[in-house]
Amino acid sequence: MSTHEPAVLVLEDGRVMHGDRYGAVGVTFGEAVFSTGMSGYQETLTDPSYDRQVVIMTAPHIGNTGVNDDDPESSRIWVAGYVVRDPARISSNWRATRDLATVLEEQGIVGISGIDTRALTRHLRERGAMRVGIFSGPESQVSTDDLLAQVLASPGMLGADLTSEVSAQESYVIPAVGERRFSVAAVDLGIKSMTPVMMAERGIEVHVVPASTTADEILALQPDGVFFSNGPGDPATADAAVETMQAMLAARMPVFGICFGNQVLGRALGLGTYKLRYGHRGINQPVQDLRTGKVEITAHNHGFAVDAPRDGDFDTPYGRAQVSHVCLNDDVVEGLRCLEVPAFSVQYHPEAAAGPHDSAYLFDEFIALMDANRKVRA
Repeated sequence: MSTHEPAVLVLEDGRVMHGDRYGAVGVTFGEAVFSTGMSGYQETLTDPSYDRQVVIMTAPHIGNTGVNDDDPESSRIWVAGYVVRDPARISSNWRATRDLATVLEEQGIVGISGIDTRALTRHLRERGAMRVGIFSGPESQVSTDDLLAQVLASPGMLGADLTSEVSAQESYVIPAVGERRFSVAAVDLGIKSMTPVMMAERGIEVHVVPASTTADEILALQPDGVFFSNGPGDPATADAAVETMQAMLAARMPVFGICFGNQVLGRALGLGTYKLRYGHRGINQPVQDLRTGKVEITAHNHGFAVDAPRDGDFDTPYGRAQVSHVCLNDDVVEGLRCLEVPAFSVQYHPEAAAGPHDSAYLFDEFIALMDANRKVRA
């Protein structure tokens, strides 16, 4: 649970909110973003895509199911800070092994509770994601002007190159469950653990490789396909990943990208990217598949998007391509599909462990792409 020790939240536009310490004592800075999900907070906390972001949980009651050892999406909590309104006083779930506040404190995550997170969410929706600081302990007694100065001196997300902070340092393999049907090289730009699990369940042997792995090293693995994962930061800084993607497209290697991987594919096709006003986060984002008209409820975590023509095909160095999915809330591009090379991507998270699971079929489409490519090359 939270304590009654004071804590202060300061936004870069000067808004100040007072509450109680939640988690570790200290100071933290990051980009203030909000997540509208009412569940799945353990997946959010351990998603590497949240590196250097302070997450505001819009739903008022957080922590009621505690924390377990089965649901983390990585080996640690990645958020820079955590903001909740009403932390649970007890954990009430048969799978829980400890409470959320204890884990936040153990991992040094500075947070704040007891503030109106819905009002804070509305503020960010109106003014956009921005830098924020959370201060507890002695720092919470410093003058507001001094705290604001610290926030303004902290780095922003625009131009942030964070891939090296979250990517694995060494390769590892997740074996296929049952019969091994395919082999995939998964480029770790901030991958979540459920992603290779969902591929393994479909008979795919997954070789997770660091982001620094070269195209030649990937091709030397002789994979049936290459997956580009989610991850944090500004895609405009991902030149190495873009070069690797371009090499895969030139080799006509089947490619599937999600989230950051979608932005990398966009850049590889010659498209631009841009920063969204407040981004898409949470587990309730409506996305339409333009091929079928079907609407999927999807899980998101992105503050940048691809700038691509919405109507019809467009030319790229690798042939024609098209926008395959759009967000129904704001018409943001949510998917790309190449028509002359075997590559596609989506901006959201089809592996969402906490749900929803509307988009799990995309892994089956990746399999179909690899199977068709194998037959062509046979």
